[in-house]
Amino acid sequence: MSAQFPRADFSLVFPPDPGWVRTAREAVRTALHTAKRTDLTDTALLLTSEAVTNAVNACRTSGCSAPVTLYAEWGPYGTLRVLVSDDAPGLPAQPLARDTADAESGRGLLIIGSSATDWGVCHHGPGPGKAVWFQVSGASS
Repeated sequence: MSAQFPRADFSLVFPPDPGWVRTAREAVRTALHTAKRTDLTDTALLLTSEAVTNAVNACRTSGCSAPVTLYAEWGPYGTLRVLVSDDAPGLPAQPLARDTADAESGRGLLIIGSSATDWGVCHHGPGPGKAVWFQVSGASS
């Protein structure tokens, strides 16, 4: 008998405005709830907040007005994959832990890297944009 894994892939496209971070989190929360994977909620929401905030900040800093896109999909064994892309130029800096000990910002990738099952940063499309992606899986995965 094979296990039934959730299917509820979705995307959300929104302007690079901080007000959309909450909406992105709630979309991920809804996907986890409907898939009965609430065991992933705390980690997935934290990482979604960090990735979306980084994308919004990158766009606002560079003057990029193109939308930010969040795409979520279910991978093998109930693993949730989230990708957040923006069209701001350059890849995000990956600070060392010692550089951010007292910083009020700039720890997003450290948080993602320490909490995700897997993660990465890549260029996407023909333009200057990039994407930050992460995967989370729980005890039942």
